[in-house]
Amino acid sequence: MERRMGKTSKKMLAVTAGFAVLMSACSNAAPNEGAEGAASGEQERTTLKVEVFDRGNAPAGMSIDNNYLTNYVKSSFSDTSGIDVQYVPIPRSEEIQKLNVLMASADDVPDIVFTYDSGTYYRYATQGGLTDVTELLDEYGPNLKAFLGEDTLKYGQIDGQQLAIPGRRLVLGRYASYVRQDWLDKVGLPVPQTTDELYEALKAFKAQDPGGLGDKMIPLGMSMAPAQYESLLWSFVEPLTEEQRYTLTQKLGSSDYPVLLPGFKDGLQFMNKLYNEGLISKDFALDEDKKQIWQDVQNGLVGAYSEDAGELFFGYNSTYKNMQTNVSGATFTPIDPYTDAEGKHAKPGYAPNAMYIMIPKSSERAVEAIKYLDWMASEDHLFFMQNGVEGENYALEDGIPVLDAEAPQDVQDRLYNYGDMAIIVNGKFIGEPQQNSEAYIRQVPKEYHELMRTSVDISNVDKIDQIVMPRPIESESKYGNALAEKYKELIVKTTMAAPDKFESTYESIMKEYMAGGGQAILDERKTVYGEMR
Repeated sequence: MERRMGKTSKKMLAVTAGFAVLMSACSNAAPNEGAEGAASGEQERTTLKVEVFDRGNAPAGMSIDNNYLTNYVKSSFSDTSGIDVQYVPIPRSEEIQKLNVLMASADDVPDIVFTYDSGTYYRYATQGGLTDVTELLDEYGPNLKAFLGEDTLKYGQIDGQQLAIPGRRLVLGRYASYVRQDWLDKVGLPVPQTTDELYEALKAFKAQDPGGLGDKMIPLGMSMAPAQYESLLWSFVEPLTEEQRYTLTQKLGSSDYPVLLPGFKDGLQFMNKLYNEGLISKDFALDEDKKQIWQDVQNGLVGAYSEDAGELFFGYNSTYKNMQTNVSGATFTPIDPYTDAEGKHAKPGYAPNAMYIMIPKSSERAVEAIKYLDWMASEDHLFFMQNGVEGENYALEDGIPVLDAEAPQDVQDRLYNYGDMAIIVNGKFIGEPQQNSEAYIRQVPKEYHELMRTSVDISNVDKIDQIVMPRPIESESKYGNALAEKYKELIVKTTMAAPDKFESTYESIMKEYMAGGGQAILDERKTVYGEMR
C-alpha cells in the first residue's frame, strides 16, 4: 500500500472538518439511520460486528465504541458501502477469557475477532471454528493482500487454508532498560554496562538513598508484566544448540517462554537474591497491568527498570514527563545492562506478525469483514487512522508525521485508541522500514526523540527471534493459558521465597508445571523437530 496525498487526502481532510457535528449527531443516530443516503439509495444495509479492545482509557466525552475514529469509519466506509460497523468492546486484560465465551456462542460472537495469542488461534483453527478466507481475500481483499504480503500471511495459514489474517508488525524490537542518571551521578557510578554493574548500582542506591526517599525508594522497579522481567531472565539462558532451541522452548500464547532452557533457573535465583536484599518492588506480584510501577516511576521512586521500548516517553500516560515534573532534576538514561554468558545483551523480540484477525465460522458477514479490512488497507485510510489531520494532529517532517504535542487536548484525544482500531498493522506505517521506524520514534514529544531512538536501538541489540515450528503444537493450544499462569506463579513464589527455600519452591512448582502440560509440549516439540530434521 502506498500513501497517496492527492484527491483522496483532500477529501478526507474535508470530511474531518465536519466531525464536531458528526460526533454529536452519531451519538444519537439509530444504527441504520441514513440508509437512503448510501451509494445507490436502494442498497440493503448490513451490520458488521467488530471486536475492539477496551483498555478503560477513553477520554471524557468519548467511549470505546463512539469516538472520533469510529465516526470516521462511519463516514468513510459505512456511508459508502452500506455496511454499518458495530464495535463490540472486550476488556484488554480479560480478552482471552471473554473471547472464549463469545466463540462458544454463535449468536453473540463478533464477525471480526482477534488475539495476539497464537495458542488461542490454533485452538479455534484446529477445532473448525474459523472461516477459510483464501478465496475471499483473492476476490474482495486485493489491497489487504498487497499490504500484508505473503511473509505475513503465512502466519495465518494451516494446511493450505488462510484461517487468520495476521496483522503486520513493523517494529520487531521489544525491550529496553533505564537507569536514573541523577542518582548515578550522586553515588558516583558510571552507567551500568553489565548485569554485575547494574547490581552494584542497585546496592549503592539502597545504601546511599540519593533521592532521600527512605523506605519508599525502589532500586529496581518490577511488576508481573513481562516487560519488567523478561530481559533479566532471558539473559541467564546459556548458549543453545538448534535442537534445544526448538524442543525446549515453550510458546504459551504469543511469546516464547524460557522455562525449560538451561540457565533459566539461575535467572530466577538472581531475582530471589534481589528481592531478599530489598532491591526490587516489594509488592510486584500484585501489579499485573503496570499501573503501580508507572505510578512509582512518575513519583520518582524507581532507580532502574525495564520496559517496552520507548513506552516511558509516550504521551498517553506521560510517565517520563510526569516524573520530571514531580521530581526536579530527575532523568533516565536508556541502558542495556543484562549480559549473558557470551557477553551479549540477549532479549526477546517480536515475530513479524502482529495479532491474528479471525472470522468465526458462524459469521454470515465474511465478505463484509474482508471488505472492511481491505478498505483499511486502501488509499489513505490507514494513514489517517494512525495520524489524524495534518496541521492539527501532526506536521510532516521529511515525509514523517510528527506529533504536535502542543495541540489542544481534545485534538490529541482523537487518536487515543488508534492502535486498537487500525488492526491490520502494529506500528506506524509510512512505507519503507526506516521510515516506519522513524515514524514510531517521532510519535513521542520532540524533546524525547533521541531518548526514544536510543531505546529502539537497544531493543534490537542481540534480539532473540521467536521459534517458528513447521506446524502448530496442539499441546500448546491445549495447555498454554494454564501454563502461562503457572509460569507467573513460578516467578512470584521463587522470587519471594526465603533463600533456603528457593530450591524446594522451584522443584515443587516445576513438577506441577510439567504435569500440567509442560511435559506434553516438550514431547510434541521433540516429535515435530524429528520430523523437521
